[in-house]
Amino acid sequence: MASKYFVGIDVGTNETKGILIDELGREVVSASTTHGVENPKPNYFEHDADKVWYKDICIISQKLINQSQVDPKDIKSIGISALSSDCLPVDIEGKPLRKAILYGIDARALAECQELTEKWGKDKVIELFGRPLGSSDIAPKILWIKNNEPDVYRKTHKFLTASSYITFKLTGNYTIDNFLGLASFNPLYRRDGSINEQYAEGVCLTGQLADLKKTTDIAGYITKEAAKDTGFAEGTAVITGGDDSGAEAISSGVMTPGDMLVQMGSTAYIILCTDKLYDDNRLWREEFIVPNTYDISAGTNTSGALTKWIRDTFYPDKVQEQKQGGSNAYQAMMEDLKEIPIGSEGLVVLPYFAGERTPINDAHAKGIIFGLNLAHTRKHIMRAAYESVCYSIKHHFEIFKELGIPINQIMVTGGGTKNEVWIQMLSDVLGIKLQTPSVTIGASYGDALMAMIGANHIKGFAEAKKLIKTGKVYYPNLENTKKYEPYYQIYIELYKKNKKLMSMMDEIN
Repeated sequence: MASKYFVGIDVGTNETKGILIDELGREVVSASTTHGVENPKPNYFEHDADKVWYKDICIISQKLINQSQVDPKDIKSIGISALSSDCLPVDIEGKPLRKAILYGIDARALAECQELTEKWGKDKVIELFGRPLGSSDIAPKILWIKNNEPDVYRKTHKFLTASSYITFKLTGNYTIDNFLGLASFNPLYRRDGSINEQYAEGVCLTGQLADLKKTTDIAGYITKEAAKDTGFAEGTAVITGGDDSGAEAISSGVMTPGDMLVQMGSTAYIILCTDKLYDDNRLWREEFIVPNTYDISAGTNTSGALTKWIRDTFYPDKVQEQKQGGSNAYQAMMEDLKEIPIGSEGLVVLPYFAGERTPINDAHAKGIIFGLNLAHTRKHIMRAAYESVCYSIKHHFEIFKELGIPINQIMVTGGGTKNEVWIQMLSDVLGIKLQTPSVTIGASYGDALMAMIGANHIKGFAEAKKLIKTGKVYYPNLENTKKYEPYYQIYIELYKKNKKLMSMMDEIN
């Protein structure tokens, strides 16, 4: 009797990853491919839905099938996740009408945030969101299209996000999972899945939104056309899927209250599973993927994106050496990092190079390199940048502590975990033990696990959690924790004292 297999594929900001697992949840083969992000104007970030999202799905699916030599008919279900809070308008045939407006890093719709705040009322917005409207919300992005691209708006049949579009391409059905839909499209959906006409009025028509389903529900089955594109067998089940961070949380065992994920990707994302809703306008909160649980979530706009900027801007020689067959540029940077002491000899960076989401929720925020003197080198700037990402995560932990939210275990995932020096730095800054999962590919593994649930191969998330194994454990050096503290305080004060100037800079540019 043939074995059963399950596939998970995750489309991220700069990379798409996929995994094929067996019926015991073990990795058989994995694959990845890279892509770019278009930045046509300041605060504008876009992806071509077909040339990036769907093309990558086809590349990864074919790699998984070819490398594993698994009969596609033995793949019982597929899970898809993708970067969240994107806005893609498609026509009646499901064809994109423009490039997708990306998640919180795209801050073009600030005027529409203000417009909707005035329309709904500031107090009502806080009641609905627990915070001001921001760049991670899709309703303002839809309104931006209406205000700025009326021809596109008029032709729009559905407003989708990345996972919705990919699932449509695979199955022909327009769906979105409740975790992503209720959070990113808030308040356009009611919790029962119906469209809230009161808030949709003036933003979009009720028929322009996808059907709300549970993440593990079957969204549909691989169509004949999708089978030709991907290599999957026609009729293979596809679950609704969802956003990358939720899937990554599942991949690392975040399934019970007190479990936390810190995702170190192009951005940093935090998900903390809780047993009740915590309202704080500095953070996001919603029902979680796991039934009868909730989550506090948070997201910065730069993490790996900042370290990549440091690499490309200050280490072009190392990038060139890598291209010519030399050592990895990031490895060279890590050797430099070890030479510079904690605090980068009086240098502190604000990592707000693309505005910032939580906890300051300020699209006008700017990056700062503070404390420069003639003795500083690229090594100091590089270390200060790495430290700044750790400070931005610590800022959230201070809020969790203030709110009294229990935390039992912290799993760290994402590309940043390849840099063990950085993760040890994060443990030291936080003063907390950190762990990585044994399967480190991230969200795509969570997608595959949820595909197992969707196919009724395993009985829910409790059984899925038993399949998660711990990898490396990082213990904090508490002496280093004390040394980082005064620099963290300077980090906090830098934003407070420069907030008005940051906004002024946008006004004059």
